[in-house]
Amino acid sequence: MTVTNPRGFRAAGVAAGLKTSGAADLALVVNDGPDAGIAGVFTANRVKAAPVLWTQQVVRGGVVRAVVLNSGGANACTGPAGFQDTHATAEHTAAALTSFSPRLMLGAGEVAVCSTGLIGERLPMQKLLPGVRSAIRGLGRDGGTAAAEAIMTTDTRPKTTVARGSGWTVGGMAKGAGMLAPAMATMLCVLTTDAVAGPEALDAALRAATAVTFDRIDSDGCMSTNDTVLLLSSGASGVEPTATELTAAVTAACHDLAQQLIADAEGATKQITIDVVGAATEADAVEVGRSVARNNLVKTALFGNDPNWGRILAAVGTTAAAFEPDGVDVAVNGIWVCRSGAAAEDRAKVDLSGRDVTIRIDLHAGSSAATIWTNDLSHAYVHENSAYSS
Repeated sequence: MTVTNPRGFRAAGVAAGLKTSGAADLALVVNDGPDAGIAGVFTANRVKAAPVLWTQQVVRGGVVRAVVLNSGGANACTGPAGFQDTHATAEHTAAALTSFSPRLMLGAGEVAVCSTGLIGERLPMQKLLPGVRSAIRGLGRDGGTAAAEAIMTTDTRPKTTVARGSGWTVGGMAKGAGMLAPAMATMLCVLTTDAVAGPEALDAALRAATAVTFDRIDSDGCMSTNDTVLLLSSGASGVEPTATELTAAVTAACHDLAQQLIADAEGATKQITIDVVGAATEADAVEVGRSVARNNLVKTALFGNDPNWGRILAAVGTTAAAFEPDGVDVAVNGIWVCRSGAAAEDRAKVDLSGRDVTIRIDLHAGSSAATIWTNDLSHAYVHENSAYSS
């Protein structure tokens, strides 16, 4: 259930000393396959971390043989020196991999770099670079779990997945527990496949997948500087799936990881699904769902087990979506507490004692729909983000 399930990939996770806790903080994923296709999607934040800027360039080259990822420091807002640190990381990784595995013969432009952690501080390169060499020595087909653990920050557990095609596989790992907002999240994600697929096919599949998975989770409305999702292909299966097949498998892997991210959101006691139906357009449905997901009054009400549909309707009303205020219906966990913009069934019938909550909003304005996933806002979230620098 990891990035090494697909053939042609090795991984490792080690403690390089970037975290004061001594926990694992550096991961490496290497593609040994006959192919080295790459696709990536990145944060839409205008403030982008150095590794994002570097990896965007690398992805445009169309070939990636290795991804080095660190937690314990975001290398964001560190200026030209921070970008040079990222460049140095790629150069060091390429040289060390070539030294250990001469048949790879890769350059810095074939190494993607990802970082996560505290914004505004440079990485301790005197620890990171030796950590890369340690990771190279530990590379193996069984290293996927260790790699997933090494990229965690406030995550409470590693997040991995696998989706299978006919004779080929997609594997993946991700991290993220806070700053989960549109244009992905404060997340790093590496997906691998042994399918035969070039950069264009990978890009189309990845963009289609992230649009309905990572881009539809919204924990706290905060957009990160470091979001990166990469899809690497080794071609080791010898099987070339259709575009539809590849997109379906990548989407399944992304959906599984996205749900794991929301399930592990900082301080969450509720996992909330917002289904918006009857919208004039899909964009309207997404806008409405996102507005409700980001509304602190809705989120705190659900933390208190209060099916306060008035707050939901008020959030809907802040959007530019097409609808008539007296034509909106709202259900919470299957109870239609609002019909035609007014009170309907007794809200006392709504059972919010469990973790899973479903809000269904019918705009009665068309035939489009969308789903957004979020969580409640709890005391623990406030504590986590006031007592810990992440």
